[in-house]
Amino acid sequence: MEIKCITKYSAEHYKLLLTADPDLQMVEGYLPKSIGFQLVDGDQVVGIVLLVPMNSKKIELKNIAVRPDYQHKGLAQKLIKNVLRYAKQHEFSEMIVGTGSTSFEQLYLYQKMGFRCFAIRVDFFSDNYKKPIVENGLRLHDMILLRQKITND
Repeated sequence: MEIKCITKYSAEHYKLLLTADPDLQMVEGYLPKSIGFQLVDGDQVVGIVLLVPMNSKKIELKNIAVRPDYQHKGLAQKLIKNVLRYAKQHEFSEMIVGTGSTSFEQLYLYQKMGFRCFAIRVDFFSDNYKKPIVENGLRLHDMILLRQKITND
């Protein structure tokens, strides 16, 4: 398996992106500003991660998804390590990620990877998504923001 930069987004990419962000309009809103990487197994895309620069020092991990049959094998961690390396090489000093308050696995993953909570966007999902999102049996309303400082040591 290898991680490659995405030059053109395919239906396969969209399918993965929509598993992490179910609103096509939202995805299409940030996709043009995104730097995308894909995890490829042979000729199949099995993972994807998007970054969006916020300014010259901050970059946001905007979307990350791994195909269900490839999950729980450390591949999301591999993608996150790759984008942290990318951010460091491009002299960003901080990476931000937002996830749902009901996204328990994702919250665990980000914290395991060194991200720390710093804010909550109350009602982000109820205000910005047309259809209600339910995760782990709970209606999703709030976004938890996490960040990681990137050092150049």
